[in-house]
Amino acid sequence: MIISKRLTVGVGILLATLTAGLGSALPAAADEAPAQPSPKVELVLDVSGSMRTRDIDGQSRMTAAKQAFNEVLDAVPEQVELGIRTLGADYPGNDRKVGCKDTKQLYPVGPLDRTEAKTAVATLAPTGWTPIGPALLGAADDLKGGDSTRRIVLISDGEDTCGPLDPCEVARDIAARGIHLVIDTLGLVPNAKIREQLTCIAEATGGTYTAVQHTDELSGRVKQLVDRAAEPVVTPVATEGADACSDAPQLKPGLYTDREKFGQHRWYRVDVLPGQELRASVSVFADRAMNNDYGVLLRALTVHGREIVRGSESGTGRTDAISSGLRYPKPEQDGTDSDDKPAAETVCLQVGNSFSAPASVKTSPGMPVELTVDLVDAPDDAADVAAFGLGRGWWLLGVLILTGLIAGLLFGWISRWRVAVWRTN
Repeated sequence: MIISKRLTVGVGILLATLTAGLGSALPAAADEAPAQPSPKVELVLDVSGSMRTRDIDGQSRMTAAKQAFNEVLDAVPEQVELGIRTLGADYPGNDRKVGCKDTKQLYPVGPLDRTEAKTAVATLAPTGWTPIGPALLGAADDLKGGDSTRRIVLISDGEDTCGPLDPCEVARDIAARGIHLVIDTLGLVPNAKIREQLTCIAEATGGTYTAVQHTDELSGRVKQLVDRAAEPVVTPVATEGADACSDAPQLKPGLYTDREKFGQHRWYRVDVLPGQELRASVSVFADRAMNNDYGVLLRALTVHGREIVRGSESGTGRTDAISSGLRYPKPEQDGTDSDDKPAAETVCLQVGNSFSAPASVKTSPGMPVELTVDLVDAPDDAADVAAFGLGRGWWLLGVLILTGLIAGLLFGWISRWRVAVWRTN
């Protein structure tokens, strides 16, 4: 009896121990998720001779930048890999050829050692030229590789002094690589020419330009941009549209980027099942000087060239982007066997634009295009005219025709009545 009780107690303890062990192990296994690639940020600081100027809160621009950097380095999120690159920090001479190569990586992109990074920044002194173009190319190389989000934050107080390598063209070339690298710029001098150049660099990659004239503004904005790099974002997939639907790439739901020249048409293909609704939108970014009066067109067509539905937008004057979208609900097929898999319809998406630019503006590479494709459940009652293969304008056209017909009949009847009354009298 005693042996039986001891055996029962022993089994109970063993089961309890196993249960506790499994209970603590299972959640740990369930909590394990694939590690996300760390976002990468490189701060690019202008250390040219003009940074000696004392016009920011009573101190030099270099001193204000160092103070801001120390505050930013203290606040960098743990998951962010950060690096620092300088331009104009080493060569004090007048040889332009040498001065325009004066850019180097001060602190490598990787896990941040705050003390080491601050020590490196403390050694900087305003020295030489302003090779912004070469610095951007170097920063792009510093950040290459991997699938993480990548951002360059450029802080400068002057124009690039190393032409003909135009930093705006450099930014466009970086964007054209399809590596999804964003360049944000901060200007320390409220000068129209400097603002124009830094704005062009930022807009070429979908970044932002900010004018700052105080130390707290500089540190606050850089912190904000570094934090933004750590936020989860959808990484666009680089694709290349074709000149005809038959050669177009097959797209699934997602976000895509491409390049399109002035007046060019790009084609893509999407398969839509019965009971699904295709939702597509496109944005074309005006990343350079443009002539007035422009537009963007997004069309959905059958493989035989019949237009299903279209979306268009037009404007005039300076703009950063112009967008349009469309919806195509494909109704369920009636009378089909539930065991049969419904056949998908291939829809051709055509993106066109009517941008033009002055003769002095380069047309290559093409303008950035962002295309969003989504497939959702179609509404139960697909009353949208697109479901019947007609463009959205047909409803308005039908109403206008009917209104004109009724108005014409009424006018004719009233006119005949008045003529009859006049003759009688």
